[in-house]
Amino acid sequence: MHIVCTDLEGVLVPEIWIHVAQKTGIEELRLTTRDISDYDVLMRKRLALLDRHGLKLKDITDVIRTMDPLPGAVAFLDWLRAKTQVIIVSDTYEEFAKPLMAKLGWPTLFCNSLVIDASGAIADYRLRQPDGKRHVVEALQGLNFKIIAMGDSYNDINMLKTAEHGFLFRPPQNVVAEYPQFPVTREYAEIRAAFEKLLG
Repeated sequence: MHIVCTDLEGVLVPEIWIHVAQKTGIEELRLTTRDISDYDVLMRKRLALLDRHGLKLKDITDVIRTMDPLPGAVAFLDWLRAKTQVIIVSDTYEEFAKPLMAKLGWPTLFCNSLVIDASGAIADYRLRQPDGKRHVVEALQGLNFKIIAMGDSYNDINMLKTAEHGFLFRPPQNVVAEYPQFPVTREYAEIRAAFEKLLG
C-alpha cells in the first residue's frame, strides 16, 4: 500500500511568511525554504526580524486566518484521500497550522512547534526532530508502506530522495536546476495523473 507524504506551503496553501511580509511590509520575511536551504539559518533570520519589529504570535496568526488553500487544493486533497492515506509533512508549526487545516478538512499533519514567551512573542522554535521529513518516510517504510512524496523546496529534497517516488510540485527554477532527477509538475491535474499511474 502507498502513502502520500506531501508538503503544505507552496503545495496546498500559499507561503505563510510571504503573506506575513505583504501584510507587515517587512520584505526580508519573503525569504522561504525555496530561497535558503539551511532551515535554521532561515528561522533565526525570521525570529530576529519578528523581534526587531515587535511582532507577536497573534500578529502572524491573524494573517493566517485570512488565508485560503491554493485554488484546486481542496479538491485534489479530497480526491487523493479517497484513493490512499495522505500525511502532510511540513516544517510549519502547530501554532500556525490550525486555521489552514480546518479549511483543508483536517488532514493528518506532522509539523514542528514554537516557544512562546509570556508576552506572546515567538522566542524560539522546536523541530519535532532534525531532518523530520526524511524520518517520517523511513518510519512508514519500516511499516512496509511504499511512499509517494511531493514538495516544492529545498527542505523537501531528503523526503523526495527517500521515498519510492518523489515529485516536485511548482518548484522554483533554482530547485529544478539543482535536482533534475525529480519529475516536475505544475498543476493539480498533472500531479493527479502521475499519481493515478502509481495508485491504480
